[in-house]
Amino acid sequence: MKLAYQGEPGAYSEAAARAYAGSSVETLPCKTFDEVFAAVAEQRATHGVLPLENSIGGTIHRNYDLLVEHDLRITGEIELDVVHCLQALPGTLLADVKVVYSHPQALAQCEKYLKGLGVTVEAVYDTAGGAKLVAEEKLSGAAALASRRAAEVFGLEVLQEAVQDYEFNITRFAIIGGIPAEGANKTTLVFALPSTPGALFKALSVFALREINLSKLESRPLRGRPWEYLFYIEVDARADEPSCAEAVAQLGDFAQMLRVLGTYKGAERRWAR
Repeated sequence: MKLAYQGEPGAYSEAAARAYAGSSVETLPCKTFDEVFAAVAEQRATHGVLPLENSIGGTIHRNYDLLVEHDLRITGEIELDVVHCLQALPGTLLADVKVVYSHPQALAQCEKYLKGLGVTVEAVYDTAGGAKLVAEEKLSGAAALASRRAAEVFGLEVLQEAVQDYEFNITRFAIIGGIPAEGANKTTLVFALPSTPGALFKALSVFALREINLSKLESRPLRGRPWEYLFYIEVDARADEPSCAEAVAQLGDFAQMLRVLGTYKGAERRWAR
């Protein structure tokens, strides 16, 4: 296996890849999420790792759009406990920090903490990329929000650990490419509906009436058709289970567009509710 991910070594997507496939797995860092899809499509990697949702910052919308733009199915899922560390050049004091670099999602997950520090924030393409910037440019008075591994990779010193605003900060990642692992129990679909009264209620009812649990609902703009939307849903069933197959077939009878984006084994829920 070779897993492509967005970011630098030390990024949380790299950590998700290692958690999914083992710490010795070969990885391929990519600058953008688009490049992750390209790496798998061009067979430079067997799988891709994509963050879909964070328990504090919410949905990573770009990756939902890319799942529709490409013909690569979701084959796995993993959840990662995200622990942000404020890190800077060795010898830097917390009082010295005037600007903090990180990915917009990480900055949002630590918003209250950063406001309390009274620092300026600067968004960069990746959490570990912020650490790399501080280290390579030798930026005094600057820090990055990233993982402890990023600090080790780029020779930075952790000033404070676990600075996210809430104790539970979990990111859910999708695995694309390859074949699903055994024990598939979850399916992701995307569909478009006519703009008629009760259309979404009717669409969701095909699962509810068969007692199939809906674990995620997300809407995204349908590009080129203003004020029309794609609906992404995740259901706790395999697409080939008779009840789920019947529900999908019934949905297809009135949906304007319908695709199964993957059937896979859902992440083990280890987090307190």
